[in-house]
Amino acid sequence: MGLMSITAEEVLAEIGPVQEILDEHDGVVTVIDTTDGNIMLSLDGGCTGCSSTPMTAMQIYYSLKKLDHINDVIFVNGELPEYMRTFIDKKMEKEAASTEPVDTDSSQPRGEII
Repeated sequence: MGLMSITAEEVLAEIGPVQEILDEHDGVVTVIDTTDGNIMLSLDGGCTGCSSTPMTAMQIYYSLKKLDHINDVIFVNGELPEYMRTFIDKKMEKEAASTEPVDTDSSQPRGEII
């Protein structure tokens, strides 16, 4: 099963909500590689040494991991602490588990919109 490739531009477009915070802090997301759906990023500029960087990285990780053709998101400077990565992975597993019934039969709306 071949993974769709995603361009650096598409990656940056997907992190939209975070862009405002980045702009305020002069932060820059550098997309280093997107081979095989493994996105390698670094947070540069104002992100360097900023206390908000792990939260920003977490938000970016979450936004990107939601996409089907993204396999992994790696922050080359370690901006995303391992415990945060684990937290997001678990959160997404729970979300996937709770939305599976809806995906099997999308013609019937059920439950509430979260």
